[in-house]
Amino acid sequence: MKKLLNPDNRTSSVVLLIFGFLLFTSQVYSQKPKPLTNGNERLAQFELYKQMAESSQYKDLKWQFVGPLNVSGRCTDVEVVTPKGESYTIYVASASGGVWKTENEGTSWEPIFDQAASASIGDIALDPSNPDVLWVGTGEANIFRSSQSGSGIYKTSDKGKTWSHMGLENSLTISRIIVHPQNSNVVWVAVSGNEWTPNKERGIYKTTDGGVTWKKILYVNELTGANDLVIHPANPDILYATTWQRIRKKWNDPRNETGYDGSGIWKTTNGGEDWSPVNNGLPEARYRGRIGIDIARSNPDVLYAFVDNYEIIRKSEDDESDSYGRPKGGVIKGATIYKTDNNGEKWTKVSGQTEKMEKYMERHSATYGWVFGQMRVDPNDENTIYTMGLALNVSNDGGKTFKRLRGMHGDHHGLWIDPDNSNYLVNTNDGGICVSYDKGANWRCFISELPLSQFFNIAVDTEEPFHVYGSIQDHGSRRGVVDLSRGRNNIPAMDFEYAPGGEGSNHVIDPRNPDLVYSAGFYGTLNKSDLSKKERRGRSKTIMPKTYKNEPKLRGQWLAPFI
Repeated sequence: MKKLLNPDNRTSSVVLLIFGFLLFTSQVYSQKPKPLTNGNERLAQFELYKQMAESSQYKDLKWQFVGPLNVSGRCTDVEVVTPKGESYTIYVASASGGVWKTENEGTSWEPIFDQAASASIGDIALDPSNPDVLWVGTGEANIFRSSQSGSGIYKTSDKGKTWSHMGLENSLTISRIIVHPQNSNVVWVAVSGNEWTPNKERGIYKTTDGGVTWKKILYVNELTGANDLVIHPANPDILYATTWQRIRKKWNDPRNETGYDGSGIWKTTNGGEDWSPVNNGLPEARYRGRIGIDIARSNPDVLYAFVDNYEIIRKSEDDESDSYGRPKGGVIKGATIYKTDNNGEKWTKVSGQTEKMEKYMERHSATYGWVFGQMRVDPNDENTIYTMGLALNVSNDGGKTFKRLRGMHGDHHGLWIDPDNSNYLVNTNDGGICVSYDKGANWRCFISELPLSQFFNIAVDTEEPFHVYGSIQDHGSRRGVVDLSRGRNNIPAMDFEYAPGGEGSNHVIDPRNPDLVYSAGFYGTLNKSDLSKKERRGRSKTIMPKTYKNEPKLRGQWLAPFI
């Protein structure tokens, strides 16, 4: 018989559930831009918070990690100290858990960036001239619903022991950092800007004094940020940048809207003083979404562009829905690969040349290509390219055909290829970080070593020992036991098992019977589950309000609240 905490607390024999549907009023649709808090003000507020924490009577109360041990979380970038063999140091950036470091190729990890004003990381970059120097750009640029804004750019000169804030405090999201290969004082930064609000701080920035001062060298408009940036391996005055016009609405994902023409590719031949658009052969500007780009080190005349292409290829079926169960509009081309072999003068579409590959690319990024947009060219083979979408994909024929590399979690955001050994790959995804020694045939992933799960919510039940429930980004809903038997100061970390609900869920557990769990899925679905039933099938049922035949489908928030 299960023992309950507070078993006599039976205030009502009826559990009342009030589902919090999102009411689509004119106020919601308007999304009036609100003034952004100045970056310096935010940093000052963070300093005040630190002072308050230091003087708090609870300052000696320590957090304990209770799990999950079997789930890591979204990582956004990775840097590896070279040459391999002389060093085994890897730095990994996470979406909300700061920067972590290993000096033994993953056997153990330590957090080195968890005391800054933001733990959301967009990009990191090692100084090619000094591996002790690492630059960190805060603010994830993938603009998930779970993304958080940053507080600027930081720099360490002692392998992560100490950090200095180096400005760009109003950048909010940083998508790429490039350090000059011979001059450590020269750094370029791609700023993608605020997720929800127009801001003029978007664009490409450059410093020539190691971050003391910055100059904005490429700007399109307050809705268009810089998304990607690559440098010519032999001539550091030549750089290519991509820009992306986007903003997230309260009720929808980022989409190409009427009048959008800011997304494209740019080139400079004088270190960023002047830029020219190089879009010949790409889709029209109104169809260009997020664009990733990379250059072939073995032949710098060759570049590839990974375009989220909004050209409509067919009408959706009546019952066809997107990845979240919402009705589809027209079906877009989506992931499309273009190649230039003349330094960007002309681009040629290389992907989707057969019906099979066209379908493959349509499914490449599902219905959220705005999340991805990362690609890499093998530094030793101009015809081998990797694209990151739901899977990590590889092409060995210059983008004509692709195949998935399996053995990792899905949704991929970063890849490092050893310039001295193309078999050595380090990948980041929504499940953490993985290493391959055989060009992706097999992977070694670090899960329990990197506790980086992103929880949307927390709930507890009344069982003893009690469970903590949560909805985790891209890992569904989970629950784990909180074992107090060794004392409240010695709680062991545990694996978490699956729980009712999904990725975007809230949970309420019946206080009289912890087997009864109510969960709201993303965009407004509501279920009741009875965990006393051993078989998972049949233990959950929908308790959504009924709708009439001709009534529109009920719509809820991404994380629909209920009580």
